[in-house]
Amino acid sequence: MSHSHHAFSNFNPLVNEGLTFRSRRNMLKAGLAGIAGLSAPRLMQARAEAANANKPMSRKSVILLWMTGGPSQIDTWDPKPDRPYINRGPFAPISTALPGTIICEHLPKQAAMLDKFTIIRSVDPRNSSHQPNQVMQTGSLEARPRTNPKGDRYPAIASICAKHHGANHPSMPPYVAFMKHSSHVAWGGWLGKQYDPFIGNKAAVLPEYNLVGKPLNRSSGADLFQLPGALNADRLTDRRALMQDLDRIRSGLDQTGSMEALDQYGQQAFEMVLGKRAQKAFDISAEPQKNRDRYGSHLWCQQALLARRLVEAGVSFVTLDLSHHTASGTWDNHGIPGGVYGGISTGLKPLLPLFDHLLTTLVSDLEERGLLDEVLVIGMGEFGRTPNMGTQNSEDGRNHWPVVMSMTMAGGGLRHGQVIGASSHDGGTIMDRPVTPGDLAATIYKHMGVPLDGTYMDDRGRPRYFIEGAGQPISELF
Repeated sequence: MSHSHHAFSNFNPLVNEGLTFRSRRNMLKAGLAGIAGLSAPRLMQARAEAANANKPMSRKSVILLWMTGGPSQIDTWDPKPDRPYINRGPFAPISTALPGTIICEHLPKQAAMLDKFTIIRSVDPRNSSHQPNQVMQTGSLEARPRTNPKGDRYPAIASICAKHHGANHPSMPPYVAFMKHSSHVAWGGWLGKQYDPFIGNKAAVLPEYNLVGKPLNRSSGADLFQLPGALNADRLTDRRALMQDLDRIRSGLDQTGSMEALDQYGQQAFEMVLGKRAQKAFDISAEPQKNRDRYGSHLWCQQALLARRLVEAGVSFVTLDLSHHTASGTWDNHGIPGGVYGGISTGLKPLLPLFDHLLTTLVSDLEERGLLDEVLVIGMGEFGRTPNMGTQNSEDGRNHWPVVMSMTMAGGGLRHGQVIGASSHDGGTIMDRPVTPGDLAATIYKHMGVPLDGTYMDDRGRPRYFIEGAGQPISELF
Protein backbone atom coordinates (compact mmCIF):
# COMPACT_ATOMS: atom_id res chain seq x y z
CA MET A 1 0.00 0.00 0.00
CA SER A 2 1.45 3.35 -0.98
CA HIS A 3 1.69 6.19 1.48
CA SER A 4 3.27 8.73 -0.83
CA HIS A 5 0.09 10.70 -1.55
CA HIS A 6 -2.40 12.41 0.67
CA ALA A 7 -5.71 10.86 1.60
CA PHE A 8 -7.68 12.96 -0.91
CA SER A 9 -5.75 12.16 -4.10
CA ASN A 10 -8.51 9.93 -5.40
CA PHE A 11 -11.05 12.78 -5.29
CA ASN A 12 -9.71 13.90 -8.73
CA PRO A 13 -10.74 17.51 -8.11
CA LEU A 14 -9.90 18.76 -11.57
CA VAL A 15 -11.74 15.99 -13.40
CA ASN A 16 -15.26 16.86 -14.61
CA GLU A 17 -17.99 14.43 -13.73
CA GLY A 18 -20.79 13.67 -16.21
CA LEU A 19 -21.77 16.97 -17.89
CA THR A 20 -19.11 19.63 -18.09
CA PHE A 21 -20.77 22.28 -15.93
CA ARG A 22 -19.24 23.00 -12.53
CA SER A 23 -21.21 21.44 -9.74
CA ARG A 24 -21.26 21.99 -6.01
CA ARG A 25 -19.65 18.59 -5.71
CA ASN A 26 -16.79 19.61 -8.00
CA MET A 27 -16.29 22.79 -6.01
CA LEU A 28 -16.11 20.92 -2.73
CA LYS A 29 -13.75 18.36 -4.20
CA ALA A 30 -11.47 21.15 -5.37
CA GLY A 31 -11.58 22.69 -1.92
CA LEU A 32 -10.72 19.40 -0.26
CA ALA A 33 -7.87 18.70 -2.62
CA GLY A 34 -6.55 22.23 -2.16
CA ILE A 35 -6.52 21.86 1.58
CA ALA A 36 -4.82 18.46 1.32
CA GLY A 37 -2.28 19.94 -1.07
CA LEU A 38 -1.37 22.88 1.12
CA SER A 39 -1.19 20.73 4.23
CA ALA A 40 0.87 17.94 2.66
CA PRO A 41 0.61 14.21 3.41
CA ARG A 42 -1.18 13.37 6.67
CA LEU A 43 -1.89 16.93 7.79
CA MET A 44 -5.62 16.27 7.83
CA GLN A 45 -4.87 13.38 10.18
CA ALA A 46 -3.59 15.83 12.74
CA ARG A 47 -4.46 14.26 16.08
CA ALA A 48 -6.78 11.86 17.88
CA GLU A 49 -8.79 12.92 20.89
CA ALA A 50 -8.15 11.26 24.22
CA ALA A 51 -10.65 8.56 25.21
CA ASN A 52 -11.96 10.84 27.94
CA ALA A 53 -11.96 14.44 26.83
CA ASN A 54 -12.45 15.68 30.38
CA LYS A 55 -9.44 14.00 31.94
CA PRO A 56 -6.35 16.10 32.79
CA MET A 57 -3.94 16.48 29.90
CA SER A 58 -1.15 13.92 30.13
CA ARG A 59 2.51 14.47 29.31
CA LYS A 60 3.21 10.77 28.77
CA SER A 61 4.96 10.14 25.50
CA VAL A 62 7.30 7.78 23.62
CA ILE A 63 10.31 8.37 21.40
CA LEU A 64 11.19 5.32 19.31
CA LEU A 65 14.71 5.31 17.87
CA TRP A 66 14.17 2.79 15.09
CA MET A 67 17.48 1.24 14.00
CA THR A 68 16.26 0.29 10.56
CA GLY A 69 17.73 -2.95 9.24
CA GLY A 70 18.31 -4.86 12.47
CA PRO A 71 21.41 -4.11 14.62
CA SER A 72 23.62 -6.96 15.79
CA GLN A 73 22.94 -7.91 19.39
CA ILE A 74 26.46 -9.27 19.89
CA ASP A 75 28.12 -6.12 18.56
CA THR A 76 26.00 -3.71 20.64
CA TRP A 77 24.41 -4.70 23.96
CA ASP A 78 25.22 -8.42 24.36
CA PRO A 79 28.96 -8.96 23.79
CA LYS A 80 30.46 -12.45 23.88
CA PRO A 81 34.12 -11.65 24.58
CA ASP A 82 35.16 -15.21 25.50
CA ARG A 83 33.99 -16.71 22.22
CA PRO A 84 36.09 -17.25 19.08
CA TYR A 85 36.39 -14.29 16.71
CA ILE A 86 33.93 -15.75 14.20
CA ASN A 87 31.30 -15.52 16.94
CA ARG A 88 32.35 -12.54 19.10
CA GLY A 89 33.18 -10.28 16.15
CA PRO A 90 35.71 -7.43 15.89
CA PHE A 91 34.66 -5.28 18.86
CA ALA A 92 35.88 -5.41 22.45
CA PRO A 93 33.63 -5.01 25.52
CA ILE A 94 33.80 -2.22 28.09
CA SER A 95 32.64 -1.99 31.67
CA THR A 96 29.61 0.12 32.52
CA ALA A 97 27.99 2.01 35.39
CA LEU A 98 26.25 -1.28 36.24
CA PRO A 99 28.80 -3.51 37.98
CA GLY A 100 29.34 -6.75 36.10
CA THR A 101 27.59 -5.52 32.95
CA ILE A 102 29.52 -5.02 29.71
CA ILE A 103 28.47 -3.56 26.37
CA CYS A 104 30.26 -2.76 23.12
CA GLU A 105 33.33 -0.51 23.28
CA HIS A 106 31.76 1.83 20.72
CA LEU A 107 28.95 2.79 23.13
CA PRO A 108 31.06 4.47 25.85
CA LYS A 109 28.60 7.27 26.65
CA GLN A 110 25.78 4.85 27.28
CA ALA A 111 28.13 2.66 29.30
CA ALA A 112 28.94 5.60 31.56
CA MET A 113 25.27 6.23 32.34
CA LEU A 114 23.88 2.71 32.04
CA ASP A 115 22.27 3.10 35.45
CA LYS A 116 19.64 5.21 33.63
CA PHE A 117 18.99 2.51 31.03
CA THR A 118 17.54 -0.95 30.77
CA ILE A 119 19.02 -3.46 28.35
CA ILE A 120 16.85 -6.37 27.26
CA ARG A 121 18.93 -9.23 25.84
CA SER A 122 16.14 -11.73 25.28
CA VAL A 123 13.73 -10.10 22.85
CA ASP A 124 11.96 -12.66 20.64
CA PRO A 125 11.57 -11.17 17.12
CA ARG A 126 10.01 -14.20 15.47
CA ASN A 127 8.09 -13.46 12.27
CA SER A 128 9.72 -10.03 12.05
CA SER A 129 11.25 -8.87 8.79
CA HIS A 130 12.09 -5.60 7.16
CA GLN A 131 10.41 -3.81 4.30
CA PRO A 132 7.93 -3.45 5.80
CA ASN A 133 9.09 -3.34 9.42
CA GLN A 134 5.85 -4.01 11.23
CA VAL A 135 5.90 -6.92 13.68
CA MET A 136 7.93 -5.12 16.36
CA GLN A 137 6.23 -1.77 15.68
CA THR A 138 2.73 -3.25 15.96
CA GLY A 139 3.27 -5.94 18.58
CA SER A 140 1.51 -8.38 16.25
CA LEU A 141 3.04 -11.58 14.92
CA GLU A 142 0.62 -11.45 12.00
CA ALA A 143 1.82 -8.04 10.79
CA ARG A 144 3.83 -9.69 8.01
CA PRO A 145 2.80 -8.16 4.68
CA ARG A 146 5.31 -10.32 2.81
CA THR A 147 3.46 -13.49 3.78
CA ASN A 148 0.11 -12.24 5.11
CA PRO A 149 -2.06 -10.37 2.56
CA LYS A 150 -3.56 -8.33 5.41
CA GLY A 151 -0.33 -7.90 7.29
CA ASP A 152 -0.24 -4.17 6.66
CA ARG A 153 -3.64 -3.65 8.28
CA TYR A 154 -2.45 -4.24 11.83
CA PRO A 155 -2.17 -0.81 13.45
CA ALA A 156 1.05 0.55 14.83
CA ILE A 157 1.46 0.66 18.59
CA ALA A 158 1.85 4.39 18.01
CA SER A 159 -1.47 4.54 16.14
CA ILE A 160 -3.32 2.81 18.96
CA CYS A 161 -1.73 5.28 21.38
CA ALA A 162 -2.84 8.09 19.05
CA LYS A 163 -6.44 6.92 19.22
CA HIS A 164 -6.72 6.03 22.89
CA HIS A 165 -4.29 8.50 24.45
CA GLY A 166 -4.28 11.26 21.87
CA ALA A 167 -1.89 14.15 21.61
CA ASN A 168 -0.83 15.93 24.77
CA HIS A 169 -1.86 19.26 23.26
CA PRO A 170 -4.85 19.81 20.93
CA SER A 171 -2.82 21.72 18.34
CA MET A 172 -0.28 18.93 17.89
CA PRO A 173 -0.53 15.59 16.07
CA PRO A 174 -0.35 12.55 18.36
CA TYR A 175 1.95 10.41 16.18
CA VAL A 176 4.86 11.92 14.23
CA ALA A 177 7.38 9.96 12.17
CA PHE A 178 10.53 11.06 10.41
CA MET A 179 11.03 8.42 7.77
CA LYS A 180 13.35 7.57 4.93
CA HIS A 181 10.80 5.23 3.36
CA SER A 182 7.19 4.32 4.08
CA SER A 183 8.13 0.66 4.54
CA HIS A 184 10.27 1.56 7.55
CA VAL A 185 7.39 2.57 9.85
CA ALA A 186 3.99 1.15 10.82
CA TRP A 187 0.68 2.84 10.00
CA GLY A 188 -2.90 3.17 11.18
CA GLY A 189 -4.14 0.10 9.34
CA TRP A 190 -7.61 -0.98 10.42
CA LEU A 191 -7.89 2.02 12.73
CA GLY A 192 -8.07 4.32 9.70
CA LYS A 193 -5.87 6.85 7.99
CA GLN A 194 -6.52 9.45 10.66
CA TYR A 195 -4.18 7.43 12.88
CA ASP A 196 -1.36 7.26 10.35
CA PRO A 197 1.74 9.17 11.39
CA PHE A 198 2.12 12.84 10.60
CA ILE A 199 5.26 12.75 8.45
CA GLY A 200 7.61 15.31 9.92
CA ASN A 201 10.27 15.43 7.21
CA LYS A 202 8.64 18.26 5.29
CA ALA A 203 7.79 20.24 8.39
CA ALA A 204 11.39 20.94 9.43
CA VAL A 205 14.58 22.09 7.77
CA LEU A 206 16.89 19.08 7.87
CA PRO A 207 20.21 18.21 6.24
CA GLU A 208 20.10 15.82 3.31
CA TYR A 209 22.28 12.71 2.96
CA ASN A 210 22.67 10.23 0.15
CA LEU A 211 21.79 6.54 0.45
CA VAL A 212 25.13 5.62 2.02
CA GLY A 213 25.13 8.44 4.56
CA LYS A 214 27.26 11.04 2.82
CA PRO A 215 26.10 14.63 3.39
CA LEU A 216 24.84 16.42 0.28
CA ASN A 217 25.50 19.87 1.79
CA ARG A 218 21.92 20.99 1.31
CA SER A 219 18.71 21.04 3.30
CA SER A 220 15.15 20.02 2.54
CA GLY A 221 11.70 20.29 4.07
CA ALA A 222 9.89 23.06 5.92
CA ASP A 223 7.36 23.63 3.10
CA LEU A 224 4.52 21.99 5.00
CA PHE A 225 3.22 25.14 6.67
CA GLN A 226 3.61 27.42 3.67
CA LEU A 227 0.32 28.55 2.14
CA PRO A 228 0.57 28.34 -1.65
CA GLY A 229 0.16 31.30 -3.98
CA ALA A 230 -2.57 33.77 -3.10
CA LEU A 231 -4.10 31.52 -0.44
CA ASN A 232 -3.96 33.32 2.89
CA ALA A 233 -5.47 32.79 6.32
CA ASP A 234 -8.66 34.69 5.50
CA ARG A 235 -9.28 32.72 2.32
CA LEU A 236 -8.56 29.48 4.13
CA THR A 237 -11.14 30.39 6.78
CA ASP A 238 -13.66 31.17 4.02
CA ARG A 239 -12.99 27.80 2.47
CA ARG A 240 -13.65 26.09 5.78
CA ALA A 241 -16.99 27.92 6.07
CA LEU A 242 -17.90 26.81 2.56
CA MET A 243 -17.12 23.23 3.42
CA GLN A 244 -19.33 23.40 6.48
CA ASP A 245 -22.22 24.76 4.43
CA LEU A 246 -22.02 22.21 1.63
CA ASP A 247 -23.27 18.66 1.76
CA ARG A 248 -20.62 16.18 2.76
CA ILE A 249 -19.42 13.77 0.16
CA ARG A 250 -20.66 10.32 1.05
CA SER A 251 -20.40 8.37 -2.18
CA GLY A 252 -16.99 6.79 -2.43
CA LEU A 253 -16.81 6.27 1.30
CA ASP A 254 -14.64 3.20 1.85
CA GLN A 255 -12.81 1.28 4.52
CA THR A 256 -9.71 3.46 4.37
CA GLY A 257 -11.15 6.09 6.68
CA SER A 258 -10.41 9.03 4.36
CA MET A 259 -13.81 10.64 4.86
CA GLU A 260 -13.84 10.01 8.59
CA ALA A 261 -10.40 11.58 8.84
CA LEU A 262 -11.70 14.70 7.12
CA ASP A 263 -14.83 14.90 9.27
CA GLN A 264 -13.14 14.32 12.59
CA TYR A 265 -9.86 16.13 12.13
CA GLY A 266 -10.59 19.04 9.80
CA GLN A 267 -10.61 21.53 12.65
CA GLN A 268 -7.24 20.34 13.95
CA ALA A 269 -5.78 20.56 10.44
CA PHE A 270 -6.78 24.22 10.21
CA GLU A 271 -5.31 24.87 13.63
CA MET A 272 -2.01 23.39 12.51
CA VAL A 273 -1.85 25.38 9.29
CA LEU A 274 -2.84 28.68 10.88
CA GLY A 275 -1.61 28.15 14.42
CA LYS A 276 1.91 28.68 15.68
CA ARG A 277 2.51 25.90 18.17
CA ALA A 278 3.28 23.16 15.63
CA GLN A 279 5.24 25.51 13.40
CA LYS A 280 7.37 26.59 16.32
CA ALA A 281 7.97 23.01 17.50
CA PHE A 282 9.23 21.97 14.05
CA ASP A 283 11.38 25.09 13.68
CA ILE A 284 14.73 23.85 14.87
CA SER A 285 16.25 27.28 14.31
CA ALA A 286 14.24 28.46 17.33
CA GLU A 287 16.36 26.20 19.54
CA PRO A 288 19.25 27.97 21.31
CA GLN A 289 22.49 27.45 19.39
CA LYS A 290 24.20 25.79 22.35
CA ASN A 291 21.53 23.09 22.38
CA ARG A 292 21.81 22.56 18.64
CA ASP A 293 25.56 22.28 19.00
CA ARG A 294 25.11 19.84 21.87
CA TYR A 295 23.12 17.45 19.70
CA GLY A 296 25.29 17.96 16.63
CA SER A 297 24.68 18.63 12.97
CA HIS A 298 24.07 15.08 11.75
CA LEU A 299 20.56 14.40 10.41
CA TRP A 300 19.76 11.80 13.07
CA CYS A 301 20.95 14.06 15.86
CA GLN A 302 18.86 16.94 14.52
CA GLN A 303 15.85 14.62 14.40
CA ALA A 304 16.50 13.57 18.01
CA LEU A 305 16.46 17.24 19.01
CA LEU A 306 13.21 17.70 17.09
CA ALA A 307 11.78 14.66 18.88
CA ARG A 308 12.49 16.35 22.21
CA ARG A 309 10.93 19.60 20.97
CA LEU A 310 7.85 17.74 19.72
CA VAL A 311 7.11 15.81 22.91
CA GLU A 312 7.69 19.03 24.84
CA ALA A 313 5.09 20.73 22.61
CA GLY A 314 2.50 17.97 22.99
CA VAL A 315 3.19 15.11 20.55
CA SER A 316 2.73 11.79 22.32
CA PHE A 317 4.64 9.39 20.03
CA VAL A 318 7.64 10.14 17.80
CA THR A 319 9.35 7.54 15.61
CA LEU A 320 12.76 8.31 14.12
CA ASP A 321 13.68 6.13 11.14
CA LEU A 322 17.46 5.95 11.64
CA SER A 323 18.35 5.03 8.08
CA HIS A 324 19.99 6.70 5.14
CA HIS A 325 18.93 4.02 2.69
CA THR A 326 15.40 3.63 1.38
CA ALA A 327 15.62 -0.16 1.08
CA SER A 328 16.17 -2.52 4.00
CA GLY A 329 17.97 0.03 6.14
CA THR A 330 21.39 1.29 7.16
CA TRP A 331 21.67 -1.21 10.08
CA ASP A 332 21.34 -4.21 7.71
CA ASN A 333 25.03 -5.02 8.07
CA HIS A 334 25.60 -7.90 5.66
CA GLY A 335 28.84 -6.50 4.35
CA ILE A 336 28.07 -7.77 0.86
CA PRO A 337 30.99 -6.90 -1.46
CA GLY A 338 29.91 -3.88 -3.47
CA GLY A 339 26.88 -3.41 -1.26
CA VAL A 340 25.78 -0.16 0.32
CA TYR A 341 25.43 -1.10 4.00
CA GLY A 342 28.84 -2.37 5.00
CA GLY A 343 29.51 -5.16 7.45
CA ILE A 344 30.18 -5.08 11.18
CA SER A 345 33.56 -3.32 11.12
CA THR A 346 32.91 -1.37 7.91
CA GLY A 347 29.21 -0.52 8.35
CA LEU A 348 28.16 -0.86 11.99
CA LYS A 349 31.31 0.59 13.56
CA PRO A 350 30.78 4.17 12.31
CA LEU A 351 27.08 4.06 13.26
CA LEU A 352 27.59 3.18 16.91
CA PRO A 353 29.34 6.37 18.16
CA LEU A 354 26.69 8.43 16.33
CA PHE A 355 23.86 6.45 17.93
CA ASP A 356 25.61 6.52 21.31
CA HIS A 357 25.81 10.31 21.17
CA LEU A 358 22.23 10.99 20.07
CA LEU A 359 20.78 8.47 22.54
CA THR A 360 22.63 9.75 25.59
CA THR A 361 22.23 13.41 24.61
CA LEU A 362 18.48 12.94 24.22
CA VAL A 363 18.11 11.14 27.54
CA SER A 364 20.27 13.71 29.36
CA ASP A 365 18.37 16.60 27.81
CA LEU A 366 15.00 15.11 28.77
CA GLU A 367 16.22 14.60 32.33
CA GLU A 368 17.49 18.16 32.64
CA ARG A 369 14.12 19.46 31.47
CA GLY A 370 12.18 17.35 33.94
CA LEU A 371 10.67 15.25 31.15
CA LEU A 372 12.46 11.93 31.51
CA ASP A 373 9.89 10.41 33.85
CA GLU A 374 7.20 11.23 31.29
CA VAL A 375 9.00 10.25 28.08
CA LEU A 376 9.86 6.62 27.37
CA VAL A 377 12.86 6.35 25.03
CA ILE A 378 13.28 3.08 23.14
CA GLY A 379 16.20 2.03 20.91
CA MET A 380 15.70 -1.08 18.78
CA GLY A 381 15.43 -2.58 15.31
CA GLU A 382 13.36 -5.37 13.78
CA PHE A 383 15.57 -8.40 14.61
CA GLY A 384 19.10 -9.46 15.52
CA ARG A 385 21.99 -10.82 13.47
CA THR A 386 23.50 -14.29 13.13
CA PRO A 387 25.83 -15.39 15.91
CA ASN A 388 28.62 -16.14 13.45
CA MET A 389 30.35 -13.66 11.17
CA GLY A 390 30.25 -14.26 7.44
CA THR A 391 27.32 -13.92 5.06
CA GLN A 392 26.76 -13.60 1.32
CA ASN A 393 30.47 -13.75 0.37
CA SER A 394 31.47 -11.35 3.14
CA GLU A 395 33.66 -12.24 6.11
CA ASP A 396 32.68 -9.02 7.90
CA GLY A 397 28.89 -9.14 7.94
CA ARG A 398 26.13 -10.95 9.76
CA ASN A 399 22.85 -12.14 8.27
CA HIS A 400 19.26 -11.60 9.48
CA TRP A 401 18.43 -13.47 12.69
CA PRO A 402 14.78 -13.30 13.81
CA VAL A 403 15.54 -15.57 16.78
CA VAL A 404 16.92 -13.20 19.42
CA MET A 405 17.70 -9.50 19.60
CA SER A 406 18.68 -6.85 22.12
CA MET A 407 17.15 -3.45 22.76
CA THR A 408 17.46 -0.58 25.20
CA MET A 409 15.06 1.68 27.11
CA ALA A 410 15.25 4.75 29.31
CA GLY A 411 12.84 7.11 31.02
CA GLY A 412 9.09 6.81 31.29
CA GLY A 413 9.26 6.73 35.10
CA LEU A 414 10.16 3.04 34.84
CA ARG A 415 12.68 1.05 36.88
CA HIS A 416 16.01 1.19 35.05
CA GLY A 417 19.62 0.34 35.78
CA GLN A 418 19.17 -3.32 34.95
CA VAL A 419 19.62 -6.04 32.35
CA ILE A 420 16.59 -8.17 31.57
CA GLY A 421 16.94 -11.66 30.13
CA ALA A 422 19.91 -13.46 28.64
CA SER A 423 20.92 -15.09 25.40
CA SER A 424 22.83 -18.34 24.99
CA HIS A 425 26.61 -18.56 25.26
CA ASP A 426 26.99 -17.69 21.56
CA GLY A 427 24.24 -15.04 21.48
CA GLY A 428 22.18 -17.08 19.04
CA THR A 429 19.12 -18.08 21.08
CA ILE A 430 17.14 -16.93 24.11
CA MET A 431 18.34 -18.58 27.28
CA ASP A 432 16.25 -16.78 29.89
CA ARG A 433 13.19 -14.48 30.14
CA PRO A 434 11.87 -14.14 26.57
CA VAL A 435 10.25 -10.77 25.81
CA THR A 436 7.75 -10.89 22.94
CA PRO A 437 6.43 -8.15 20.64
CA GLY A 438 3.18 -8.37 22.61
CA ASP A 439 5.08 -7.76 25.86
CA LEU A 440 6.69 -4.67 24.36
CA ALA A 441 3.32 -3.37 23.15
CA ALA A 442 1.75 -3.99 26.57
CA THR A 443 4.60 -2.13 28.28
CA ILE A 444 4.12 0.91 26.06
CA TYR A 445 0.34 0.82 26.49
CA LYS A 446 0.66 0.67 30.27
CA HIS A 447 3.00 3.66 30.21
CA MET A 448 0.59 5.57 27.95
CA GLY A 449 -2.58 4.66 29.84
CA VAL A 450 -4.02 2.63 26.97
CA PRO A 451 -6.37 -0.17 28.11
CA LEU A 452 -4.55 -3.49 27.95
CA ASP A 453 -7.76 -5.36 27.15
CA GLY A 454 -8.79 -2.93 24.40
CA THR A 455 -9.94 -3.98 20.94
CA TYR A 456 -10.43 -2.49 17.49
CA MET A 457 -12.48 -3.67 14.53
CA ASP A 458 -10.97 -5.22 11.42
CA ASP A 459 -12.41 -4.88 7.91
CA ARG A 460 -14.94 -7.66 8.59
CA GLY A 461 -16.26 -6.05 11.75
CA ARG A 462 -14.52 -8.49 14.05
CA PRO A 463 -12.86 -7.28 17.25
CA ARG A 464 -9.11 -7.71 17.52
CA TYR A 465 -7.20 -7.21 20.73
CA PHE A 466 -4.57 -4.51 21.05
CA ILE A 467 -2.30 -7.14 22.60
CA GLU A 468 -2.03 -10.54 21.00
CA GLY A 469 -1.82 -13.78 22.91
CA ALA A 470 -0.24 -13.69 26.34
CA GLY A 471 1.53 -10.35 25.99
CA GLN A 472 2.05 -8.64 29.34
CA PRO A 473 3.86 -5.50 30.52
CA ILE A 474 7.48 -6.24 31.31
CA SER A 475 7.12 -6.66 35.07
CA GLU A 476 10.74 -5.81 35.92
CA LEU A 477 10.17 -2.27 34.66
CA PHE A 478 7.24 -1.46 36.97
